[in-house]
Amino acid sequence: MPKILIIDDSSTNRRIYSELSRQLQTEVRVRTFENGRKALDWLAENTADLVITDYKMPHMTGASLISAVRALPQHRDLPIIVVTAYDDRSFRVSSLEAGATDFLLSPVDHVEFLARARNLLKLRAQHLLITQRANELELNLNATDLLLRESRDALAQVIDTVPALISAVDLDGRCVFVNAHHAAFVGKVPAELVGHSVETLLGDERGHISRRLDQLVLRNGAPLLPREEEVVTLSGEHRVYLTTKAPLHDSMGRVTGILNTSIDITERRQAEKRLEYLANHDSLTGLPNRLMLRDHLRRELARGRRGDQNFALHFIDLDRFKAVNDADGHQRGDRLLQSVAERLTRLVRPTYTVARLGGDEFAVLQPDIDGPEDAGRFAQEILDMLTAEDDELDAVKIGASIGVTIAPSDGTDPDELLRNSDQAMYLAKSLGGGTWRFFSADMASHASKAAQLESELRSAVKRHEFELHYQPFVDLRTNRVVGAEALLRWHHPDRGLLRPDAFLGLAEESGLIMAINEWVLREACRQGAAWQRAGLGALRVAVNLSPIQFQRQKVGELVRDVLLESGLQPDLLELELTEGILISHDEQVITEMESLRSLGVSLSVDDFGTGYSSLNYIRNFPLHRLKIDSSFVRDLAHGPRALAIVRTIIDLGHILNLQVLAEGVEEEAQLAVLQAEGCDEVQGYYFSRPIPPDAFVEWLLAREAEAVGTRPGTGRTHAGRH
Repeated sequence: MPKILIIDDSSTNRRIYSELSRQLQTEVRVRTFENGRKALDWLAENTADLVITDYKMPHMTGASLISAVRALPQHRDLPIIVVTAYDDRSFRVSSLEAGATDFLLSPVDHVEFLARARNLLKLRAQHLLITQRANELELNLNATDLLLRESRDALAQVIDTVPALISAVDLDGRCVFVNAHHAAFVGKVPAELVGHSVETLLGDERGHISRRLDQLVLRNGAPLLPREEEVVTLSGEHRVYLTTKAPLHDSMGRVTGILNTSIDITERRQAEKRLEYLANHDSLTGLPNRLMLRDHLRRELARGRRGDQNFALHFIDLDRFKAVNDADGHQRGDRLLQSVAERLTRLVRPTYTVARLGGDEFAVLQPDIDGPEDAGRFAQEILDMLTAEDDELDAVKIGASIGVTIAPSDGTDPDELLRNSDQAMYLAKSLGGGTWRFFSADMASHASKAAQLESELRSAVKRHEFELHYQPFVDLRTNRVVGAEALLRWHHPDRGLLRPDAFLGLAEESGLIMAINEWVLREACRQGAAWQRAGLGALRVAVNLSPIQFQRQKVGELVRDVLLESGLQPDLLELELTEGILISHDEQVITEMESLRSLGVSLSVDDFGTGYSSLNYIRNFPLHRLKIDSSFVRDLAHGPRALAIVRTIIDLGHILNLQVLAEGVEEEAQLAVLQAEGCDEVQGYYFSRPIPPDAFVEWLLAREAEAVGTRPGTGRTHAGRH
């Protein structure tokens, strides 16, 4: 069981690093200290496998702590990661000179933290294993010559069983030991390599680099920090290895050679790169997402502080996209978004950044502009490109509204620039679209509209202007309707029936989401109980919960009261949670989840695969169902990438004894793939769009009547797009 030591004078940082550390393996022991002196006292009598320390702390800096740890003989090889918010090269150099193994800047990227810590723990375990086995065999070194030879042979056999490339060279660079795994890697046996130069084992280029690094070990008399290197196998495959070098000593303590150990981390590096790519790119277009755009904005702002470079941020919202999407379907809308992404990418220079922010919103970072005129000309080029005739768009012209900010005059941080360019875009949109506008400090029209909408939203709660529409869940094994998702609609007095995306964002910002979601829960439970009393069977009713509810409300008590009030059986209520709620690991959330579990309601994860998708929360929370996001289902019949993701989610759910439901099924081809992959339930326009409760009952009865009139094996019944 690995032991991880965390030293930081900030209790918040200690908690964050502790939570991250517990994600490294199933069983990890974590000890925390607020200063280095207490940690040293503990280390004097205990052992650890990894130390994570802040640099700047009271009484003792990270560098001083590392020097003191390295002075303890039992901790000379203990891996140490230094984490600090101070982006100063002197801090990094002093930490590394003191003997730090790795160095990270705070706030720490969680994926990078886990990858680096996991590699160091693996290397530590490998080192301890080799040391332990070597020590055990070394006990026999004072026996007879025969026993000595047998011990050496046994040691070689033990090392041959280790799945790592292990070799040792003398002071002249000749191989004195090569384990079987390393020899097989180069297509030889150990006897063919011992006594030959290191170039025979590694090749000329890697052998030359190895000799230079050996000199560093000899000069310092200490192991080198682990380093990653890319190695080409005999078959031409590129593999990534984590390599360490350490001195070998004789009985007098003199260095007699260098021990090399290389561990294959190729799969891990590929997984890390894949996760990093998914975290920073839009799955539909492959463009950088909002997260990566923020990072590029930070870099450009830093460049601007070092010189006089200005840059422009163009916030692009497509005009009439919703009409195209509603009229021709999501698949057509997705092709349109992909086409816009490709055309924007062709339009810009290599130094520009094109990003998709979500929905029909894009952004372009235009660096090194000569002035506002330069930014204005480029904004007009974007508009001209989007309105030009293009066969790829099937003769549909798609315009845009663009808001432009100039940095640093219009903002000194990424969020401010995005917010201000968004306001400028709304001004362009309010003028009828198809134009662009610069941000100005007195721009308040968007804020005024938001205030008006918030006022109307408050009135809607009081006037009961909301209603629920229901979209059915279909069991793929029985082809029967087993439930429905309750989806909110607003009967706006002037704008007609509004979908949630038109007002829920503002509802969450204003706090009205609490009252709205409570109404949704009560109304859905009342309707579900009414259907049951009407003899429609045990239909499961699914309701979405907001993260804000878990932060400000006792959800368990609310659900219990609503179930008692409505008379709905607890097992017929499903609460759909976002991944953001689950990965927070907030104590309040955990308490509420336990309360909900005790009530007997079922819990599902909505839009699974679009967020963090951590196995930890899936295992740790009492979930019943995973809902595959419609963005993956949409591309099922047309791309292997979406199929691979869907297949992985279904397999994962079934391994963990969870049901899997796919959202957004619109085509028979998608349905066929989901059935073949073993998906449990589906919902989508292929069966029915969300419809009012009375229409839902009519649809359900008609479907059942049609099913009764269909002989087994003659086909499947569906209702199309109602």
